[in-house]
Amino acid sequence: MKTFKIVLLVVFSVLSLQANINILKATNSFTTSGGVTDMLIKKQKLYVATTNSTIDIFDIKAKEKIKQITIPKIKDFIGDTINAKIYSVDVIDNKILILSQGNKGGRNIFIYENEKLHTIISDKKREFIAKAKFLSKDKILYSLLSNQLFLYDLKDKKIVYERQASQSRFSDFSLNDDKSKIIIADESGVLHEYQTSNGKFIKDYKYQNLDNVYQVDWKKNKIITAGQDRRSVVYNAINKNAYYKETDFLIYSCALSPSSNLAGFASDEFNNVTIFNTLTKAELYKLTGSKMIITNIIFLNENEIFVSSDDSKINYYKLENKGF
Repeated sequence: MKTFKIVLLVVFSVLSLQANINILKATNSFTTSGGVTDMLIKKQKLYVATTNSTIDIFDIKAKEKIKQITIPKIKDFIGDTINAKIYSVDVIDNKILILSQGNKGGRNIFIYENEKLHTIISDKKREFIAKAKFLSKDKILYSLLSNQLFLYDLKDKKIVYERQASQSRFSDFSLNDDKSKIIIADESGVLHEYQTSNGKFIKDYKYQNLDNVYQVDWKKNKIITAGQDRRSVVYNAINKNAYYKETDFLIYSCALSPSSNLAGFASDEFNNVTIFNTLTKAELYKLTGSKMIITNIIFLNENEIFVSSDDSKINYYKLENKGF
């Protein structure tokens, strides 16, 4: 009888939490040039990487596209001319870092500055680069699919260091707020933390994700994952304490708010995003309306969120204040 009462209490608690979830529709949307692969916010501008050789730049306040950067089309393995998929984008000062698909499967890293596109790493090197971000105005970090991490000096045009994070296939990386550390996710489910200045290994985060981690994000002292094992794990980066949210569908995307008090993850087969409080674990909102698989979730602040998918729509949501 005592066990039965405990089970009823747990079920009631879960149902109560679910009953408090607000279902939100997008209050606005931005139309892009193609499927969205990456996006970031800098100085009230939304930079969007697409599958169609373009970076679209939106003014967030005006809610309109203000610029489009187009990179050259490429040749595929059979010689056809196609659009280049852009894998990642980053911004520092007036420089835009672009990692894109190159000829016959290679990868290019460009910097767009003063209306010109400058090649940093050419597809002729045949390096299968999966992600690239600025560490500073003079240095970039990039990872290969083989899970090798590189720090590259833009002034000296040379590699500062190379680190093999693991033998597992690379999935994603995220820098902490001051870019002093990087967390690397791969198909093993283990997260690897390194110091960015010298590539020194710090620690691993294990035993929570049991399969490939599609995405990882790091804000303040929290890290969140999006896992193939249908788990979104939240780690404390100081003591490695962790818990996870579990769903019935693959979790393709995740993100933390600037304070890390809120988090979002793609939570079901209907392409909805669940927003929860990382301190209480309470689920607060379900963001609806995305038509295809979620590719990115990004918080503008604690109340405003952008969600992108494999289609050409980025949905914008405004949360109601629920006391967090």
